[in-house]
Amino acid sequence: MPVRRPYLAALLTVAVAGVGLTACTEQKKDAASSDGAVQINASDSACELSKTTFAAGPVNFTVSNKGSKTTEVYVYAAEDKIVTERENIGPGTKATITAEIKAGEYEVACKPGMVGDGIRQKITVTGDAAQAKTDPRLTAAVAAYRTYVQEQADATIPLVRKFADAVKAGDLEAAKAAFAPSRTGWERTEPVAESFGDIDPKTDTREDGLEPGQEWTGWHKLEKSLWADGAITDADKKLADQLVADLTDWQKVVGSAEITATSMANGAKELLDEVATGKVTGEEDRYSHTDLPDFNANVEGALKAYQLLKPVVAEQDAELAKTLDQEFAAIQALLAKYNQGGTWTSYDKVGESERKAFSDAVNALAEPLSKLAAATVVK
Repeated sequence: MPVRRPYLAALLTVAVAGVGLTACTEQKKDAASSDGAVQINASDSACELSKTTFAAGPVNFTVSNKGSKTTEVYVYAAEDKIVTERENIGPGTKATITAEIKAGEYEVACKPGMVGDGIRQKITVTGDAAQAKTDPRLTAAVAAYRTYVQEQADATIPLVRKFADAVKAGDLEAAKAAFAPSRTGWERTEPVAESFGDIDPKTDTREDGLEPGQEWTGWHKLEKSLWADGAITDADKKLADQLVADLTDWQKVVGSAEITATSMANGAKELLDEVATGKVTGEEDRYSHTDLPDFNANVEGALKAYQLLKPVVAEQDAELAKTLDQEFAAIQALLAKYNQGGTWTSYDKVGESERKAFSDAVNALAEPLSKLAAATVVK
Protein backbone atom coordinates (compact mmCIF):
# COMPACT_ATOMS: atom_id res chain seq x y z
CA MET A 1 0.00 0.00 0.00
CA PRO A 2 1.76 3.12 -1.06
CA VAL A 3 1.84 6.43 0.57
CA ARG A 4 4.62 5.28 2.70
CA ARG A 5 7.37 4.80 4.39
CA PRO A 6 11.32 3.72 3.97
CA TYR A 7 13.25 2.22 6.45
CA LEU A 8 16.45 2.17 5.32
CA ALA A 9 18.42 4.23 3.35
CA ALA A 10 20.46 6.62 5.27
CA LEU A 11 18.40 8.97 7.39
CA LEU A 12 18.12 12.51 7.63
CA THR A 13 17.22 15.77 8.85
CA VAL A 14 15.40 18.24 6.94
CA ALA A 15 15.08 21.44 5.10
CA VAL A 16 12.79 24.12 4.06
CA ALA A 17 9.93 23.74 1.74
CA GLY A 18 9.30 26.72 -0.30
CA VAL A 19 5.68 27.71 -0.05
CA GLY A 20 4.74 30.77 1.95
CA LEU A 21 8.08 31.39 3.60
CA THR A 22 6.64 34.28 5.56
CA ALA A 23 6.69 32.42 8.83
CA CYS A 24 5.17 34.17 11.77
CA THR A 25 7.17 34.89 14.89
CA GLU A 26 5.62 31.97 16.72
CA GLN A 27 6.64 29.55 13.96
CA LYS A 28 10.20 30.85 14.03
CA LYS A 29 10.25 30.36 17.74
CA ASP A 30 9.10 26.76 17.32
CA ALA A 31 11.84 26.21 14.75
CA ALA A 32 14.55 26.79 17.32
CA SER A 33 14.56 23.48 19.11
CA SER A 34 16.16 23.60 22.53
CA ASP A 35 17.59 20.06 22.21
CA GLY A 36 19.36 20.79 18.92
CA ALA A 37 16.86 18.90 16.79
CA VAL A 38 15.99 20.07 13.31
CA GLN A 39 12.46 21.42 13.64
CA ILE A 40 9.96 20.97 10.80
CA ASN A 41 6.79 23.03 10.98
CA ALA A 42 4.33 21.48 8.54
CA SER A 43 0.99 22.95 7.54
CA ASP A 44 -1.50 22.50 4.70
CA SER A 45 0.49 24.91 2.53
CA ALA A 46 4.04 25.01 3.91
CA CYS A 47 6.94 22.96 5.19
CA GLU A 48 9.32 25.14 7.18
CA LEU A 49 12.61 23.85 8.58
CA SER A 50 15.00 25.32 11.06
CA LYS A 51 18.01 24.33 8.91
CA THR A 52 18.67 23.59 5.27
CA THR A 53 22.34 22.73 5.80
CA PHE A 54 23.68 20.49 8.54
CA ALA A 55 26.39 17.94 9.28
CA ALA A 56 26.22 14.27 8.35
CA GLY A 57 25.72 11.63 11.00
CA PRO A 58 22.99 10.99 13.60
CA VAL A 59 20.37 13.72 13.63
CA ASN A 60 17.21 14.31 15.64
CA PHE A 61 14.36 16.09 13.95
CA THR A 62 10.90 16.95 15.13
CA VAL A 63 7.86 17.42 12.91
CA SER A 64 5.00 19.58 14.15
CA ASN A 65 1.82 19.37 12.08
CA LYS A 66 0.17 22.76 12.36
CA GLY A 67 -2.27 22.10 9.52
CA SER A 68 -5.76 20.63 9.29
CA LYS A 69 -4.72 17.52 7.33
CA THR A 70 -2.78 14.43 8.30
CA THR A 71 0.67 14.78 6.80
CA GLU A 72 3.86 12.84 6.15
CA VAL A 73 7.46 13.85 5.60
CA TYR A 74 9.91 12.29 3.15
CA VAL A 75 13.59 12.78 2.49
CA TYR A 76 14.56 11.91 -1.07
CA ALA A 77 17.93 11.21 -2.64
CA ALA A 78 18.44 11.37 -6.41
CA GLU A 79 15.62 9.99 -8.57
CA ASP A 80 13.23 10.13 -5.63
CA LYS A 81 14.90 7.26 -3.81
CA ILE A 82 13.44 7.40 -0.32
CA VAL A 83 15.99 7.98 2.40
CA THR A 84 13.48 8.14 5.23
CA GLU A 85 9.91 9.08 5.97
CA ARG A 86 7.31 9.39 8.67
CA GLU A 87 3.64 8.94 7.85
CA ASN A 88 0.34 9.64 9.53
CA ILE A 89 1.27 12.73 11.51
CA GLY A 90 -2.13 13.99 12.57
CA PRO A 91 -3.20 17.64 12.84
CA GLY A 92 -1.89 19.24 16.01
CA THR A 93 0.52 16.38 16.75
CA LYS A 94 4.29 15.95 16.68
CA ALA A 95 6.61 13.18 15.58
CA THR A 96 10.30 12.84 16.47
CA ILE A 97 12.73 10.78 14.44
CA THR A 98 16.36 9.95 15.08
CA ALA A 99 18.08 9.46 11.76
CA GLU A 100 21.47 9.07 10.17
CA ILE A 101 22.32 10.59 6.82
CA LYS A 102 25.44 10.77 4.72
CA ALA A 103 26.89 13.88 3.13
CA GLY A 104 25.17 14.89 -0.09
CA GLU A 105 22.27 16.73 -1.69
CA TYR A 106 18.67 15.74 -0.86
CA GLU A 107 15.11 16.97 -1.07
CA VAL A 108 12.60 17.13 1.76
CA ALA A 109 8.90 16.78 0.99
CA CYS A 110 5.99 17.49 3.31
CA LYS A 111 2.77 15.90 2.01
CA PRO A 112 -0.41 17.36 3.54
CA GLY A 113 -3.19 14.85 3.00
CA MET A 114 -0.46 12.27 2.29
CA VAL A 115 -0.88 12.68 -1.48
CA GLY A 116 1.09 14.04 -4.40
CA ASP A 117 4.74 15.01 -4.70
CA GLY A 118 4.61 17.24 -1.64
CA ILE A 119 5.97 20.67 -0.84
CA ARG A 120 9.69 20.30 -1.57
CA GLN A 121 12.94 21.98 -0.65
CA LYS A 122 16.57 21.10 -1.30
CA ILE A 123 18.88 20.44 1.63
CA THR A 124 22.63 19.96 1.89
CA VAL A 125 24.30 17.54 4.28
CA THR A 126 27.99 18.23 4.86
CA GLY A 127 30.93 16.29 6.26
CA ASP A 128 31.65 12.58 6.53
CA ALA A 129 29.23 10.35 8.42
CA ALA A 130 32.02 7.79 8.73
CA GLN A 131 33.56 10.06 11.37
CA ALA A 132 30.60 9.37 13.64
CA LYS A 133 31.06 7.00 16.54
CA THR A 134 30.35 3.43 15.49
CA ASP A 135 29.82 0.20 17.36
CA PRO A 136 30.93 -3.06 15.71
CA ARG A 137 27.73 -4.68 16.99
CA LEU A 138 25.67 -2.22 14.97
CA THR A 139 27.82 -2.86 11.91
CA ALA A 140 27.12 -6.56 12.33
CA ALA A 141 23.40 -5.89 12.82
CA VAL A 142 23.20 -3.93 9.58
CA ALA A 143 25.03 -6.68 7.68
CA ALA A 144 22.75 -9.36 9.11
CA TYR A 145 19.66 -7.34 8.31
CA ARG A 146 20.84 -6.78 4.75
CA THR A 147 21.16 -10.56 4.40
CA TYR A 148 17.65 -11.00 5.85
CA VAL A 149 16.14 -8.52 3.39
CA GLN A 150 17.76 -10.28 0.44
CA GLU A 151 16.58 -13.66 1.71
CA GLN A 152 13.01 -12.40 1.94
CA ALA A 153 13.15 -11.06 -1.61
CA ASP A 154 14.65 -14.30 -2.91
CA ALA A 155 11.96 -16.37 -1.17
CA THR A 156 9.19 -14.17 -2.58
CA ILE A 157 9.92 -14.84 -6.26
CA PRO A 158 8.92 -18.55 -6.40
CA LEU A 159 5.81 -17.80 -4.34
CA VAL A 160 4.70 -14.94 -6.57
CA ARG A 161 5.39 -17.10 -9.64
CA LYS A 162 3.10 -19.77 -8.17
CA PHE A 163 0.42 -17.11 -7.68
CA ALA A 164 0.92 -15.77 -11.20
CA ASP A 165 0.83 -19.25 -12.75
CA ALA A 166 -2.53 -19.93 -11.09
CA VAL A 167 -3.90 -16.62 -12.40
CA LYS A 168 -2.66 -17.36 -15.92
CA ALA A 169 -4.19 -20.84 -15.75
CA GLY A 170 -7.54 -19.28 -14.84
CA ASP A 171 -7.61 -21.32 -11.62
CA LEU A 172 -9.52 -19.03 -9.29
CA GLU A 173 -9.21 -21.13 -6.13
CA ALA A 174 -5.51 -21.88 -6.59
CA ALA A 175 -4.83 -18.19 -7.18
CA LYS A 176 -6.73 -17.26 -4.01
CA ALA A 177 -4.73 -19.80 -1.98
CA ALA A 178 -1.42 -18.47 -3.33
CA PHE A 179 -2.21 -14.77 -2.88
CA ALA A 180 -1.34 -14.21 0.81
CA PRO A 181 1.82 -16.40 0.88
CA SER A 182 3.19 -14.47 -2.09
CA ARG A 183 3.11 -11.27 -0.02
CA THR A 184 4.89 -12.42 3.15
CA GLY A 185 8.49 -11.53 2.27
CA TRP A 186 7.42 -8.13 0.96
CA GLU A 187 5.41 -7.35 4.10
CA ARG A 188 8.32 -8.29 6.36
CA THR A 189 10.66 -5.83 4.66
CA GLU A 190 8.29 -3.29 3.13
CA PRO A 191 10.06 -0.10 4.23
CA VAL A 192 13.20 -1.27 2.44
CA ALA A 193 11.21 -2.09 -0.68
CA GLU A 194 9.61 1.33 -0.58
CA SER A 195 12.96 3.07 -0.61
CA PHE A 196 12.98 2.25 -4.32
CA GLY A 197 10.27 4.70 -5.23
CA ASP A 198 8.98 3.16 -8.47
CA ILE A 199 8.51 -0.47 -7.36
CA ASP A 200 5.99 -0.11 -4.54
CA PRO A 201 3.42 1.89 -6.59
CA LYS A 202 3.47 -0.79 -9.30
CA THR A 203 3.10 -3.78 -6.99
CA ASP A 204 1.26 -2.83 -3.80
CA THR A 205 -1.05 0.12 -4.49
CA ARG A 206 -4.67 0.01 -3.41
CA GLU A 207 -7.26 1.50 -5.72
CA ASP A 208 -7.81 4.55 -3.51
CA GLY A 209 -4.05 5.17 -3.35
CA LEU A 210 -3.59 5.74 -7.08
CA GLU A 211 -2.05 9.00 -8.21
CA PRO A 212 -3.79 10.87 -11.06
CA GLY A 213 -3.09 9.07 -14.33
CA GLN A 214 -1.53 6.05 -12.64
CA GLU A 215 -2.49 2.65 -14.03
CA TRP A 216 -3.62 0.21 -11.35
CA THR A 217 -1.37 -2.85 -11.33
CA GLY A 218 -0.04 -5.31 -8.79
CA TRP A 219 -1.36 -7.52 -6.02
CA HIS A 220 -4.44 -5.56 -5.07
CA LYS A 221 -5.75 -5.19 -8.62
CA LEU A 222 -5.56 -8.97 -8.96
CA GLU A 223 -7.05 -9.38 -5.48
CA LYS A 224 -10.12 -7.44 -6.58
CA SER A 225 -10.54 -9.61 -9.67
CA LEU A 226 -10.27 -12.83 -7.67
CA TRP A 227 -12.56 -11.97 -4.76
CA ALA A 228 -14.79 -9.07 -5.75
CA ASP A 229 -15.26 -9.87 -9.45
CA GLY A 230 -14.86 -13.64 -9.14
CA ALA A 231 -13.30 -13.88 -12.59
CA ILE A 232 -9.86 -13.81 -14.20
CA THR A 233 -9.57 -11.78 -17.40
CA ASP A 234 -6.89 -11.78 -20.10
CA ALA A 235 -5.77 -8.41 -18.71
CA ASP A 236 -5.32 -10.02 -15.29
CA LYS A 237 -3.09 -12.69 -16.82
CA LYS A 238 -0.85 -9.96 -18.25
CA LEU A 239 -0.82 -8.19 -14.88
CA ALA A 240 0.30 -11.43 -13.23
CA ASP A 241 3.36 -11.56 -15.49
CA GLN A 242 4.02 -7.88 -14.80
CA LEU A 243 3.86 -8.49 -11.04
CA VAL A 244 6.51 -11.20 -11.34
CA ALA A 245 8.70 -8.90 -13.45
CA ASP A 246 8.34 -5.96 -11.05
CA LEU A 247 9.14 -8.07 -8.00
CA THR A 248 12.10 -9.62 -9.79
CA ASP A 249 13.38 -6.08 -10.32
CA TRP A 250 12.99 -5.55 -6.55
CA GLN A 251 14.88 -8.76 -5.84
CA LYS A 252 17.78 -7.57 -8.01
CA VAL A 253 18.15 -4.12 -6.46
CA VAL A 254 17.21 -4.69 -2.81
CA GLY A 255 20.79 -5.62 -1.95
CA SER A 256 21.89 -2.10 -2.90
CA ALA A 257 19.51 -0.42 -0.45
CA GLU A 258 21.22 1.93 1.94
CA ILE A 259 20.69 0.58 5.44
CA THR A 260 21.79 1.99 8.78
CA ALA A 261 21.03 1.03 12.36
CA THR A 262 18.68 4.00 12.70
CA SER A 263 16.91 3.20 9.44
CA MET A 264 16.37 -0.36 10.67
CA ALA A 265 14.83 1.01 13.86
CA ASN A 266 12.68 3.57 12.07
CA GLY A 267 11.61 0.89 9.61
CA ALA A 268 10.43 -1.31 12.46
CA LYS A 269 8.22 1.54 13.63
CA GLU A 270 6.96 2.06 10.09
CA LEU A 271 5.91 -1.57 9.90
CA LEU A 272 3.78 -1.09 13.00
CA ASP A 273 2.32 2.06 11.45
CA GLU A 274 1.41 -0.06 8.43
CA VAL A 275 -0.50 -2.40 10.70
CA ALA A 276 -2.30 0.44 12.43
CA THR A 277 -3.38 2.22 9.25
CA GLY A 278 -4.07 -0.72 6.95
CA LYS A 279 -4.29 -4.11 8.59
CA VAL A 280 -6.22 -3.42 11.81
CA THR A 281 -8.74 -1.38 9.84
CA GLY A 282 -9.16 -4.10 7.21
CA GLU A 283 -8.33 -1.67 4.40
CA GLU A 284 -5.19 -3.37 3.08
CA ASP A 285 -6.72 -6.64 1.87
CA ARG A 286 -10.30 -5.43 1.65
CA TYR A 287 -11.44 -8.02 -0.90
CA SER A 288 -9.61 -11.15 0.30
CA HIS A 289 -9.67 -10.36 4.04
CA THR A 290 -6.16 -11.82 4.31
CA ASP A 291 -5.07 -8.97 6.58
CA LEU A 292 -3.88 -11.17 9.44
CA PRO A 293 -1.01 -12.92 7.62
CA ASP A 294 0.14 -9.48 6.39
CA PHE A 295 -0.20 -8.16 9.95
CA ASN A 296 1.88 -11.05 11.24
CA ALA A 297 4.57 -10.53 8.59
CA ASN A 298 4.84 -6.83 9.52
CA VAL A 299 5.34 -7.80 13.17
CA GLU A 300 7.92 -10.45 12.24
CA GLY A 301 9.89 -7.92 10.20
CA ALA A 302 9.84 -5.35 12.99
CA LEU A 303 10.89 -7.98 15.53
CA LYS A 304 13.81 -9.09 13.35
CA ALA A 305 15.17 -5.55 13.16
CA TYR A 306 14.79 -5.10 16.92
CA GLN A 307 16.45 -8.42 17.76
CA LEU A 308 19.48 -7.56 15.66
CA LEU A 309 19.81 -4.17 17.35
CA LYS A 310 19.01 -5.43 20.84
CA PRO A 311 22.60 -5.99 22.12
CA VAL A 312 23.26 -2.26 21.85
CA VAL A 313 19.75 -1.15 22.79
CA ALA A 314 19.71 -3.26 25.96
CA GLU A 315 23.01 -1.76 27.04
CA GLN A 316 21.96 1.83 26.39
CA ASP A 317 18.34 1.58 27.56
CA ALA A 318 17.64 -1.63 29.47
CA GLU A 319 14.12 -0.56 30.40
CA LEU A 320 13.21 0.06 26.76
CA ALA A 321 14.51 -3.38 25.76
CA LYS A 322 12.49 -4.99 28.55
CA THR A 323 9.32 -3.20 27.43
CA LEU A 324 9.86 -4.13 23.79
CA ASP A 325 10.39 -7.78 24.70
CA GLN A 326 7.11 -7.79 26.60
CA GLU A 327 5.07 -5.99 23.95
CA PHE A 328 6.39 -8.07 21.06
CA ALA A 329 5.54 -11.23 23.02
CA ALA A 330 2.05 -9.91 23.75
CA ILE A 331 1.20 -9.07 20.16
CA GLN A 332 2.56 -12.38 18.90
CA ALA A 333 0.47 -14.28 21.46
CA LEU A 334 -2.62 -12.36 20.34
CA LEU A 335 -1.97 -13.13 16.68
CA ALA A 336 -1.37 -16.82 17.42
CA LYS A 337 -4.99 -17.19 18.55
CA TYR A 338 -6.09 -16.53 14.98
CA ASN A 339 -3.78 -19.04 13.31
CA GLN A 340 -4.92 -22.65 13.38
CA GLY A 341 -2.47 -25.06 11.78
CA GLY A 342 -1.16 -22.41 9.42
CA THR A 343 -4.62 -21.18 8.42
CA TRP A 344 -5.41 -17.60 9.38
CA THR A 345 -8.86 -16.41 10.34
CA SER A 346 -10.47 -14.36 7.60
CA TYR A 347 -10.48 -10.78 8.83
CA ASP A 348 -14.16 -10.27 8.05
CA LYS A 349 -14.79 -12.82 10.81
CA VAL A 350 -12.94 -10.69 13.38
CA GLY A 351 -15.39 -8.60 15.40
CA GLU A 352 -15.07 -4.97 16.46
CA SER A 353 -14.05 -5.79 20.03
CA GLU A 354 -11.32 -8.11 18.71
CA ARG A 355 -10.12 -5.46 16.30
CA LYS A 356 -9.96 -3.05 19.23
CA ALA A 357 -7.74 -5.55 21.06
CA PHE A 358 -5.45 -5.67 18.03
CA SER A 359 -5.37 -1.87 17.88
CA ASP A 360 -4.51 -1.62 21.57
CA ALA A 361 -1.69 -4.15 21.19
CA VAL A 362 -0.28 -2.29 18.19
CA ASN A 363 -0.38 1.03 20.03
CA ALA A 364 1.26 -0.51 23.11
CA LEU A 365 4.16 -1.71 20.94
CA ALA A 366 4.40 1.31 18.65
CA GLU A 367 5.04 3.80 21.46
CA PRO A 368 8.24 2.18 22.80
CA LEU A 369 9.25 1.18 19.28
CA SER A 370 9.33 4.88 18.37
CA LYS A 371 12.24 5.22 20.84
CA LEU A 372 14.29 2.41 19.31
CA ALA A 373 16.25 4.55 16.85
CA ALA A 374 17.47 6.92 19.59
CA ALA A 375 18.73 3.92 21.57
CA THR A 376 20.93 2.82 18.68
CA VAL A 377 22.94 6.06 18.61
CA VAL A 378 26.18 5.32 20.42
CA LYS A 379 26.99 8.04 22.90
